[in-house]
Amino acid sequence: MRVRRCEGWLDNITNYSADRYKKRHVEESTQLDPLSTKPPRKESGFAGDVVKLASGTLFAQALGFVVMPILSRLYAPEAFGLVALFTSITTILVVIANLRYELSIMLPESDDESANLLALSLSFTVLTTLTTIVLIALGKNLIPTWLNEPAIGSYLWLVPVSVLFGGAFTALNYWNTRTKQFGRLSIARIIRSVGTSSAQLGAGLSGYATGGAMIGANVLGQMVSAAVLGGQIWRDDHRLFRQSISWKGMMAGLKRYRRFPLFTVWSGLLNSISWQLPVFLLSFYFSPNIVGYYALGNRVLRIPMNLLGGAIGQVFFQRASEAKNEGDLAIVVENTFARLVRLGLFPSLMLTFIGRDAFVIFFGNQWSEAGIYVQILGIWTFFWFISSPISVLFSVLERQDLGLYINILVFISRLLVLGIGGYLQNARLTIMLFGASGILVYGYLSVLLINHSGVSWKKIWQILLTNSIIFIPAGLLMLVAIAMSAPSWLMLLLAVIISGIYFLYVVKTDPQLHIIVNKVPVFNKVLQKIIGKIRYEKSN
Repeated sequence: MRVRRCEGWLDNITNYSADRYKKRHVEESTQLDPLSTKPPRKESGFAGDVVKLASGTLFAQALGFVVMPILSRLYAPEAFGLVALFTSITTILVVIANLRYELSIMLPESDDESANLLALSLSFTVLTTLTTIVLIALGKNLIPTWLNEPAIGSYLWLVPVSVLFGGAFTALNYWNTRTKQFGRLSIARIIRSVGTSSAQLGAGLSGYATGGAMIGANVLGQMVSAAVLGGQIWRDDHRLFRQSISWKGMMAGLKRYRRFPLFTVWSGLLNSISWQLPVFLLSFYFSPNIVGYYALGNRVLRIPMNLLGGAIGQVFFQRASEAKNEGDLAIVVENTFARLVRLGLFPSLMLTFIGRDAFVIFFGNQWSEAGIYVQILGIWTFFWFISSPISVLFSVLERQDLGLYINILVFISRLLVLGIGGYLQNARLTIMLFGASGILVYGYLSVLLINHSGVSWKKIWQILLTNSIIFIPAGLLMLVAIAMSAPSWLMLLLAVIISGIYFLYVVKTDPQLHIIVNKVPVFNKVLQKIIGKIRYEKSN
């Protein structure tokens, strides 16, 4: 079945694969041996899958946001800087832990082939962990010197542990996405958030408010979430794994998807290093305090954007993989891009006005500099929000070479601008240059991939321009408040009211976003109360 016209976002994304799905899985349900594998999976809608993922992410991010004002008063900026350095090291290694074979798990039509790719990914995780142990042993004295942070040396032994569980979680995450068991991924995320936040709060309140305590809590949460997700997957799919996984099957996957380690592993490595460059170079050129300001600001920026962006990205990967085979990839990409713009542009622009005021109120005066960094990076946040889900198209289109070229560009541009800012010994200028390079490169990346998927340049710019115009009245109102020297609490209140009105408008005018809201009981009740009150006031 081919969809040629757009009648609704949800229908466009889910219906195109219905015939192929029903044909394959209905036949399986009538011929399936219940002793050999599990029952066929249920097909679910795009909105439902997004909500399952977003609900877990919502709780995890909300918990992180609630405890952050407490942590920012328990832990000093240098503690946040230390944990940022540790996280940067492990993040780079986790990205290449599976040699990027985890990305191939989504692509085969056969679950047997995907099971072998999962086993292959986990095998490389173990090998990477063993290699990391050797590297840490050899460089335990050099790494603290390179990073200009002697305290990190005491915690390097935790790096291999983090790589093992982080790499395993990444591979299991892609298998979970393939099988559309998004609910259990939400559970794993909630458990990780609760474990990490509880450990950090407990250590801080007990008088151990150090960077080492925050590092230990992060690793603990990582271990627990990987174990929980792995246990759920083994419970449901162990019979399939036992029957399907073989040395021959793993070698076949190794050869069939060899472009992933040849191209994507270097692309992913460069991308990961590029993301961590600010932490490394801010530590090298400035101080742990500056790293802490950037780390907290960056963390807060990711909370709202990860809520829907991460969920949409995972579901989009699964849908886009099927859409490519059906010939309807352009429709899926265009509709997903439009919704990402509507959800991300307005709040990103608002952050450029209220960043410092929000940080002073929520985290205290000592974090005002972090709020200024957030203001500088507000527009950059939007382009990152768009590019993060869209970048899976490198794998869907099997253009790993293009992804490598883009990531080389990202790495070189960031290294250049951060080096210039560091050389000039101006932290704010360094952040400005970093944000400007991100806007240019990630904007180019997103537009290029969307266009390669079949969406016209005219349509891309039309979507961006339309949503930019919508923000103009709100922007003018915020400028008036700034000109009148409004206090921080008033600026924040005004931003919350304006943003609330905007999102009510978006939900009301977009039926498919309305479906998502209706699937979240808390949001639905709040929305209905607001609409009911408005109707009551109009009737009187």
